[in-house]
Amino acid sequence: MDFPVTRLRRLRRTEAMRRFVRETSLEPGALVYPLFLCPGEGVRREISSMPGVFNLSIDEAVKEAEEAASLGIGGLLLFGLPESKDEQATGAWDNNGIVQQGLRALKQSRSAKDLLLIADVCLCEYTSHGHCGIVHQNGDEYEIENDASVNLIAKTAASLAEAGADIVAPSDMMDGRVEAIRDELDAAGKEQTPILSYAAKFASAFYGPFREAADSAPQFGDRRSYQMDGANLREAMREIEQDLGEGADMILMKPAMPYLDVIRAARERFDVPIGAYQVSGEYSMLHAAFAKGWLEPERAMMESLLSIRRAGAGFIVTYFAKDAAKVLA
Repeated sequence: MDFPVTRLRRLRRTEAMRRFVRETSLEPGALVYPLFLCPGEGVRREISSMPGVFNLSIDEAVKEAEEAASLGIGGLLLFGLPESKDEQATGAWDNNGIVQQGLRALKQSRSAKDLLLIADVCLCEYTSHGHCGIVHQNGDEYEIENDASVNLIAKTAASLAEAGADIVAPSDMMDGRVEAIRDELDAAGKEQTPILSYAAKFASAFYGPFREAADSAPQFGDRRSYQMDGANLREAMREIEQDLGEGADMILMKPAMPYLDVIRAARERFDVPIGAYQVSGEYSMLHAAFAKGWLEPERAMMESLLSIRRAGAGFIVTYFAKDAAKVLA
């Protein structure tokens, strides 16, 4: 019926009523907190473009993990800053690499039983040139070699699983990497380790602050030959379908807010767990507005996360995880 018999505002009159009819909810267990691990001891180095986010030595990361667990956060996504880099990304698949060390330490902490430890699988933080794969260069021309890169990516995933990763999450966007990782994991006796594929990762302007945090900016060129064109929704569905066909157990969209339509389209099409990564630029953009007094921090933070959840993300990787969990407590 139409107005005045139907008055939609009846269900908005009080907070109790609004809570009662609310369609979408957030909970701390659906949040994943990224951590950047670096060498040393007692290191807590703030990232200038990301207020409240730090490069952490492993002992400090364990403290962060214990706080995250106490807040009911679902998991951690681990990135590493190695002591040295080379063209073969040796630090990524070294069994004594920084993330491998971090995984073993976290597994020894009391937080381990309450947190999923998700290891990002990529080469960009470990290569001297900052690309996500092996580079073949001929003068000013260069090519990111897909198949050679996939071999090292699969080797990295197996090393991280052996060190204790509950989930491995390839973010490189090389063709065929999910199948290669599944084969490598199974051969290593890690057939129970799930793959969370960054199935639709777009070449985005919103990654800038992350590249400071992870020291992973490309030294030449860009990543548009392997990360997706932001104009392409149908191609994103093909990427997801291919990764699922190769054995991915879950998928991740990256970035989140500029690509809410991709999250929604994936949710309507695929019956698998779907997450989204609220990336560094989204976080830093909001913090810049907070610092200017232009936005109300808690409301804007929670609204941004709710929009991602409403679009269809079952879980959200976000640098706001601890702050949001405190609001939700």
